[in-house]
Amino acid sequence: MGLLSDFGLEDVAVQFARVPMFPIFDLMHYTLSIMYLKHEAGVVDLSRRSPITCWVCSMLCCFGGGMLAAAMLGEPILDPFESNINVFLASVIWYMVFYFPKDLYYRLCSLLPVKLFVVASKEVTRVRKIAAGVAHAHHVYKRGYVVMVAVGIAKGAGSGLLANLEQLLRGVWKPNTNELLNMSFPTKATLLGAVLFTVEAAGWLPLSEEFLILIVTIFLVTTKVTLTAMHSHASPFDPIETPLCGFLFGAAPPDSDGHGHGQSSSGPAAPAQQGKAEPTEPALRKRKSKKAE
Repeated sequence: MGLLSDFGLEDVAVQFARVPMFPIFDLMHYTLSIMYLKHEAGVVDLSRRSPITCWVCSMLCCFGGGMLAAAMLGEPILDPFESNINVFLASVIWYMVFYFPKDLYYRLCSLLPVKLFVVASKEVTRVRKIAAGVAHAHHVYKRGYVVMVAVGIAKGAGSGLLANLEQLLRGVWKPNTNELLNMSFPTKATLLGAVLFTVEAAGWLPLSEEFLILIVTIFLVTTKVTLTAMHSHASPFDPIETPLCGFLFGAAPPDSDGHGHGQSSSGPAAPAQQGKAEPTEPALRKRKSKKAE
């Protein structure tokens, strides 16, 4: 820590950790969350047929992390809606994304320079939520390290984990989009961040929480902005994750996407199954990455 102080990095980290998330970063979080909801098939039509359902789904995307974390800690799940100003701002963003004349707000935020700023702001908010979730769980469970990690993940990637619930509200059931079955990069990064903040809270990491917030934020912002600029939905963890998982847990079977259920291991597939188009892995990964954000 002395070396960090010599270079002034500790002061920078402290000042950065004090930057408030309200209103700019929160607004960007609401904007990106609702924009990704609008990308889902049938949501635009739903916004015309049932604006109330569309609003509820949008609020779940915006506040799902806080709701999931509250449920895990035995607190009222509606606590995230206690702030009237946050609910009001999220509702304004929802209206602007779906109903602004000529779709100007959505088109403006879809421009690459603007979108890069929105994405970067979203990742800043994500790291703060992870740190807040771990700190909250640490206050309740001093030695509950698994609980700290779980709550940190819930706070940072809750909307992705609740994607199936949000889909049910829209009358859609897609069990193959379960975030835990095929974790996207934002969820994996949230898991890594939650582990790091838990290790720091346990006193096993010789870094302050403020400096860890700065490091994780720089990593996530740099990575997500780069991926967005390249229009890529690949996970930067794949080069390490694939061989490591193969070494520790064995290679995945060739039919792992189908989970090996309901199909014989020998003989050709049924004609009905052969004619049914299945979504490709890149398409599923792209869809999952958008939802997790």
